[in-house]
Amino acid sequence: MKRKTFIKSTLPLAMMPLIQQCFKLRSRESESNGDMDNRVLVLVQLEGGNDGLNTVIPLDQYSTLTDARKNILIPDKSVLLLKNSSITGFHPSMTALQRLYSNQQLAVIQGVGYEDTNLSHFRSTDIWLTGSDAKTILNNGWIGRFLDQKYPDYPKGYPNAKAPYPPAIQVGSVLSTALQGPTVGLGIALTSTSSFYDMTLGTYTKAPDTPAGHELNFLRMLANETLQYTAVLKSAARAQTNLSKLYPMPGTNQLADQLKIVAQLIGGGLKTKVYMVNLQGFDTHGGQVESGNPTKGKHSELLSLLSTAIEAFLDDLHLMGKQDKVLGMTFSEFGRRIKSNASHGTDHGSSGPVFLFGTKMKSGLFGTNPTISATVTVDSNLPMQYDFRSIYANILKGWFGISNSEMAQTLPGISPAALDLFDPRQNQV
Repeated sequence: MKRKTFIKSTLPLAMMPLIQQCFKLRSRESESNGDMDNRVLVLVQLEGGNDGLNTVIPLDQYSTLTDARKNILIPDKSVLLLKNSSITGFHPSMTALQRLYSNQQLAVIQGVGYEDTNLSHFRSTDIWLTGSDAKTILNNGWIGRFLDQKYPDYPKGYPNAKAPYPPAIQVGSVLSTALQGPTVGLGIALTSTSSFYDMTLGTYTKAPDTPAGHELNFLRMLANETLQYTAVLKSAARAQTNLSKLYPMPGTNQLADQLKIVAQLIGGGLKTKVYMVNLQGFDTHGGQVESGNPTKGKHSELLSLLSTAIEAFLDDLHLMGKQDKVLGMTFSEFGRRIKSNASHGTDHGSSGPVFLFGTKMKSGLFGTNPTISATVTVDSNLPMQYDFRSIYANILKGWFGISNSEMAQTLPGISPAALDLFDPRQNQV
């Protein structure tokens, strides 16, 4: 393997300057529901383009859906009905999310997308991560612009006594474009779950006894030694163990493994404002369902991983007493077409559902079931009900309480969607 490959895999850790100073984490501080400085946002990226019509199923459109996607449509008797609804339900593998919905810990926003949807994975992902429109190319992310105003001149002078914690943390990947500020990335990346445990334990996984392996060992050791936030990350990890028994076995659910780390750091007192995790595999052109059994297959497995991971995460936060300070959001770069293809799959489409999870936003179903025409073609797409940037604005305003001037710098020209997701009384400090 070439040197540049090693460097790329460890760059978010290895290139950090030497630890400037160590900071003692304060023990769990008392937090009021209105203390917006202590609030956390967890972003869950569903990579590949999730099929919204087999995730949140409009039963009142079932007859036309049967004609449009008869080889992949979930049988109506298998759909998990949402509480107080007879016309909308979840995929049968989403039992955990159904429980969260019934317990008022889940909001489902239908038809989220943007005008003139770009059906390229790369471009559409950039649009969602940067918060641009379809015609504008930005080189920084919506979260990066938000955090840039909270951490002026970052990384110069950071960490410091007033801001000893990383502004954002990406778990399980390189630093996302969403966390890129106008000049630098506003966060750190833990490129794998194993790298987190290596760092917090002061160890690193041994590579093979080869010249390439020796170089990789050196880079891993360097990453552990030079990460400027090592002290606070270790302190947080050692201050809190995971408490939920709902997590699946390590290595069986990549999203749960990532969220487990996020919960541990939040529970241990880390004041990082934004975490980002991901679940891959949603580009289901073929084999989305098993032939003859639409309730099984690739999509079913992914939705089960998502559902199980989020429930375990929220259970963990509840047992740690941190449930009221965390808001989660799922997103995917686009949805899928209304009409299925001959490979038991779906092709790139437009809008789809977004989930918010937690205890302090308003739960329930937002938006309406889409109307499915009896004459859909292979090019037919779902209409957009909410621009994704207005959802971002709603979160920034309702959850983080940013000012109008900060909003103008973060998402210029965008207003919060009229969703009423947050009770204004919660924002009183």
